[in-house]
Amino acid sequence: MEPLPTTNCPVPCEQQPLQEYEQMRGAWLFCWATLEGSAYWRKLGWVWAWGWVAAGPIAATSFAPNSNPLHFTLCASGGAAAFVLLLLLRLYTGWSYIDNRLSCQSVSYEESGWYDGQTWEKPPEVLVRDRLVADYQVRPLLKRLRATLAVLLSIAAIAGAAWVLVPLP
Repeated sequence: MEPLPTTNCPVPCEQQPLQEYEQMRGAWLFCWATLEGSAYWRKLGWVWAWGWVAAGPIAATSFAPNSNPLHFTLCASGGAAAFVLLLLLRLYTGWSYIDNRLSCQSVSYEESGWYDGQTWEKPPEVLVRDRLVADYQVRPLLKRLRATLAVLLSIAAIAGAAWVLVPLP
């Protein structure tokens, strides 16, 4: 990606909001949020399945799968879902940061290190361009991540109700 089109932009290229957006969009983990429907859900399913590798044995020590299959399944599924929850929260915080950088009128940046922070006011044309990217590229991703979190929490509520309604043997 090219630097900002303005010649008086003091922000280093890698700290410019549009460049940060492009880097995030191409990053291994963060690009998952940009995937189309089935590919997105397949990635989350893989995280959940690998979460079972960790959560299954732990759940089996608490609830024997042979004698208490429902509680074992609910416990292991909930543990595996915790991995998905952490992943979704990481994706959400990363994309929220990009949304904030694109939407703000000013950009905080560092010229050479943490001790020399500066602020640059975006010119109107840069601000409009960045806000358009935020509105049409980043916010739909945030909306999708919030919806996924809502689905995950709804499933957790249903599983919690099943846990309460089915007595332990």
